[in-house]
Amino acid sequence: MVTTKKQKYLFLAFCLVPTFLLFAVFTLYPMISGLYFSFFSWSGAAANREFVGIDNYIRLFNDGIIPRTILHDYFLVVTKVLGIMVLAMYFAVAIMQLKLKEAPFYRIIFFFPNIMSVVVIGILWTFIYNPNLGLVNSALEAVGLENLTRPWLGSETWALPSLVLPSIWAGIGLFMLMLMGGIATISKSYYEAAELDGATEWQQFWKVTVPLLWPQIKVSILYIVITTLNGSFIIVQIMTGGGPNNSTHVMGSYLYQQAFEQYNFGYGATIGVMILVISLVTVLVLARLLKREKVQY
Repeated sequence: MVTTKKQKYLFLAFCLVPTFLLFAVFTLYPMISGLYFSFFSWSGAAANREFVGIDNYIRLFNDGIIPRTILHDYFLVVTKVLGIMVLAMYFAVAIMQLKLKEAPFYRIIFFFPNIMSVVVIGILWTFIYNPNLGLVNSALEAVGLENLTRPWLGSETWALPSLVLPSIWAGIGLFMLMLMGGIATISKSYYEAAELDGATEWQQFWKVTVPLLWPQIKVSILYIVITTLNGSFIIVQIMTGGGPNNSTHVMGSYLYQQAFEQYNFGYGATIGVMILVISLVTVLVLARLLKREKVQY
């Protein structure tokens, strides 16, 4: 029991100091170090670093690949938000409203990809997209659509869109469970009142479910955006390596290529600073756009 003011502050320090230290070591220190290294020309392995000032930033603005990586990142952001949220909402509402006996089974099935490593998911879908042995081309051939078969990950046109499907597949389960938790807190009396007023099920969804579920929807969208801008490079690195011809490079994968494959660590740190700024601005703008008045119920 906390009985004195001193004990209160000791208890708060005991709870907060370890968390702050972990945050400082694993978040603040890498951010500050990245900003510091962005002003140097350094291979990442040599003992000496050459201070170049803002040369790396000038190079960044003149790099023709950078705009493409930003567009690729936002393409994944938009497609993942739409795909995951639409499907997660559909399955969450269907399972909760239909009161299926198999609901626990469906929860496990949909959530299963979330317990898999992104590396495993990338390797699995690389085999699925394999032009000779993969399920996609085999299924198209089985239904007589051989003209639609193609080397999905080897095509400059189709490689990036091909990354969307595994990303959506891997993310539906988590957000479906979040939305189901929110739906479970909505009182049935609201739906009964809406039905008495003559509202259709579609109107009940838009006028009752969505407004009362908006906090979960907002958090889900922001989480998808943050994880995509900062973590999509993993599946890109595993499935395409940024190719073919830089057609799937995102900001993170291009950073990895520059810093750890071409040993331009200083320039890689500069790209990291750009990712931080773009992510921060995107989240702040999106949080503002998604802001709504709190619904009382």
